[in-house]
Amino acid sequence: MTNTPRFLIVEDEEAIRAMLHIILTKEGWTDMTSVATYDEARKIVEREPFDFYLLDIMLPDGDGTDLVQPIRTQSDAPIFFLTAKTSDADLLTGFMKGADDYVKKPFHPLELVARIQAQLNRSFHATDRSRDVYTFGRCTLHVPSATLSVDSEPVELTGLQFRLLHYFAQHADHVLSKEQLYEGVWGERYVDDNTIMVHIRKLREKIERDPSRPTTLVTIRRLGYKLNTEHAE
Repeated sequence: MTNTPRFLIVEDEEAIRAMLHIILTKEGWTDMTSVATYDEARKIVEREPFDFYLLDIMLPDGDGTDLVQPIRTQSDAPIFFLTAKTSDADLLTGFMKGADDYVKKPFHPLELVARIQAQLNRSFHATDRSRDVYTFGRCTLHVPSATLSVDSEPVELTGLQFRLLHYFAQHADHVLSKEQLYEGVWGERYVDDNTIMVHIRKLREKIERDPSRPTTLVTIRRLGYKLNTEHAE
């Protein structure tokens, strides 16, 4: 990644595209490519990588969430959805495909900038390498390669899923509140339940024998979540 990140904006509303250009330019992020359709975006993402992706979901000729897969084949750069759709099902679809976060329309410029900056900080700065390998239950998390194996079989993680699981591993057997998770992984003040709940659900599907009855990544009622290494199965 260069010192000046390259943004791809996929948004069919001209007014929102113009607003995004103004917001990003004010922050010194001037390297932007903007398109208005799914077809244009698909051609671009298959041709060249970017450092940050801002994707509208409801495009006139396709679903913006379908752009995540071709992006992820060549990049683990942050992907944000710009959307008015905020149901659990909609968010889960995006996160399952590998997106990192979403911003609800209409969005506040300061909120958008804060979320983008938090993601860029994590992308630019080196990962904490104080420990290379974490083992808990059936799982082994290898930090240098950002890979997870369960019962010695590789399990694919998105960039955000890796960061979340790594954060849990760094604080194993300690209860982490939603506020701590949001600040530690997203780099923001805690504002939303849905984002954390969806990602916890997806992690459980990858590391638990029975995700509906977790023993490794457990909920501590009214307090938060804990990565349990003592009784993990």
